Amino acid sequence: MWLWGSLTGSGAPPSGCLLGAGARIDLATLAGASSLGGGLEALRGRCVLLAAGDQLTAALALIELDGVARRMVLCPPDLSAEHAPAVMRDSGADAYLTDAGAAAVPGLAGLHVSSGPALQALGLTRRRSHDTEWILLTSGTSGAPKLVQHTLASLTGAFNAQEPPPGPVVWATFYDIRRYGGLQIFLRALHHGSLVLSSAAESTADFLARAAAAGVTHISGTPSHWRRALMSGAAARISPRYVRLSGEIADQGILDSLHRAFPRATVAHAFASTEAGVGFEVRDGLAGFPAALVGAPGAAVDIDVTGGTLRLRSAGNAMGYLGAHAPALKDSDGFIETGDRVELRDGRYVFIGRGGGVINVGGLKVYPEEVEAIINAQPGVRMSLVKARRSPITGAVVTAEVVLIEGAAAGAQAEELLKGEMLQACRRHLAAHKVPMSIRIVPALEVSASGKLVRPDA
Repeated sequence: MWLWGSLTGSGAPPSGCLLGAGARIDLATLAGASSLGGGLEALRGRCVLLAAGDQLTAALALIELDGVARRMVLCPPDLSAEHAPAVMRDSGADAYLTDAGAAAVPGLAGLHVSSGPALQALGLTRRRSHDTEWILLTSGTSGAPKLVQHTLASLTGAFNAQEPPPGPVVWATFYDIRRYGGLQIFLRALHHGSLVLSSAAESTADFLARAAAAGVTHISGTPSHWRRALMSGAAARISPRYVRLSGEIADQGILDSLHRAFPRATVAHAFASTEAGVGFEVRDGLAGFPAALVGAPGAAVDIDVTGGTLRLRSAGNAMGYLGAHAPALKDSDGFIETGDRVELRDGRYVFIGRGGGVINVGGLKVYPEEVEAIINAQPGVRMSLVKARRSPITGAVVTAEVVLIEGAAAGAQAEELLKGEMLQACRRHLAAHKVPMSIRIVPALEVSASGKLVRPDA
């Protein structure tokens, strides 16, 4: 299995296109042209680190190098210069690719090839010589990223057996395609339509304007991406048939907001991770997932909840981590522990947070996401961030920062009234130690390059 071969398996060239911020590439033109110039054959059999900043450049390289390179290492643009040499060492990379005209990268060694979002007609015949490994980096907020081994089969297994969506499909994604969530959309779009790529240099409004001009039908992002889109007012420019959330907990507040914004669209939230792959997709409009998915016989993905932690086993799992001291990825039963905590409530599992993000209040656990779900469901709230504040008595107490929907509160008195309503909701639904000691209204919250809320260490 190789990417170009799967796109042309019917004998006809692919009909879709890739739309970057500054260029458009029709996939059919790749049949006899290359973005790598004469560098394609020079990279055959090598382990190539993709260090281009431009998404369209990276997208073309992924298509061209699968089946040619022995291994591709997908570096997101925010990979720090400090960690790049270790990534190259642990991946065994002996070549790297940058944007056209970019200088050699300090700390990186091996063959340097530059590329850009333009094709050069070479009259080449594409051929497969290797089963290429795809190496993705985890998006941890601190420390060196882990290198996760995938194959094209593991990356496409979640949708290969599905019927293609009806009618012309134009995908768009807020994600960078070098992260797992964005890569999933990139591969789906190549097989079933076209893709509008985002750019870090453009605003949410400008990206959505481009997506609207392209006739976007399917669009994905994290809940934080979507909250920012709704805050911008630009979401009204698009009329998608399908809206997808992944990467963070999709609470009821954001699901309801998207249903109101796109009443004719299917709003789905999916659980996936770089290591475990795609676990499931939920389309019923409710947060969490049906308990019937756990242990379902004959399912493509084995879903297990042990000790309140979600575990997954499927053909979409990564093979493992790279590196001399890399930890084991799977347990003795072949399951991957995701680190996500869930609770069974009325026949449905709801996400309450990540195991590593717990706030310890006098020895009692608080998952920030559980508190945020209550706050986010309140009228007038767009998004929130719950975190710890030091306490000499309990060690920590819970606090919250909240962004309001524009126009939700005019003046200090109205804000105080809203904060009181949020606290009352928390007291109704949460144990006393989980209720925030204080709530602060803020104009914005920081979102990482991977589209997730930036959380302090609890």
